[in-house]
Amino acid sequence: MGFSEPKYVGHCAFRGIALYPEGQPFKARVNYIYGRGLRAGFVPISQAKVYWFICFNNPSPGPRTDDPSILKKQALELMRNWPSDLLDVLHNTPDDVVIKTPLVDRWLWPGFSPAASTDNVVVVGDAWHPMTPNLGQGACCALEDSVVLAGKLSAALKDGGESVEAALRAYGEERWARIFMVTARANLVGSLLQWDNPVVCEFRNNIMIPWFVRLAPFLEHTNFECDLLEPVAST
Repeated sequence: MGFSEPKYVGHCAFRGIALYPEGQPFKARVNYIYGRGLRAGFVPISQAKVYWFICFNNPSPGPRTDDPSILKKQALELMRNWPSDLLDVLHNTPDDVVIKTPLVDRWLWPGFSPAASTDNVVVVGDAWHPMTPNLGQGACCALEDSVVLAGKLSAALKDGGESVEAALRAYGEERWARIFMVTARANLVGSLLQWDNPVVCEFRNNIMIPWFVRLAPFLEHTNFECDLLEPVAST
């Protein structure tokens, strides 16, 4: 459909899920640890599972490695001498659930980027707007796309299906502004959190991050309002 290839943003991520069959020991909160060009975090997602990530600067994505045991060793090497809780999470992660991905995004520039639809073909989620995971909104935006698209198609089908192409265009036009904002903000936040200058990192850790997380607008990107979807009677 003419979209550009997603652009590598200069850092990669390890991700995995630790297993605690007897119950994980952590409180129900997100734990972030910041370094220089390196950060990590973990959060309990059930009584027995803890999700974790490590994000690190890398000038290029590097060669692809699919061997999970090698990936886990690389992740542990990056986290050497980091807090024991984080290392415990990594050690409790089965090799076969560790993944490494280069972080990429695609900015949908107005007037330059292709539309979300061509004729009766339409894209949603990462197929249209891959974004970095720094705001935790990639999958959420895909779900939002689906809700808006369903609403547009529902209205078109009630009209007998004559306006499906127009409905697809309307979906893309409605979603563009929010998608552009979230993609750009995620990219900016990731760049700030991946600083490696020691002086700048001190400012980030002691002033910028505490100030940001106290602001109510910091999480405004998670707000999404939509109309109730009306069922379409089958014919």
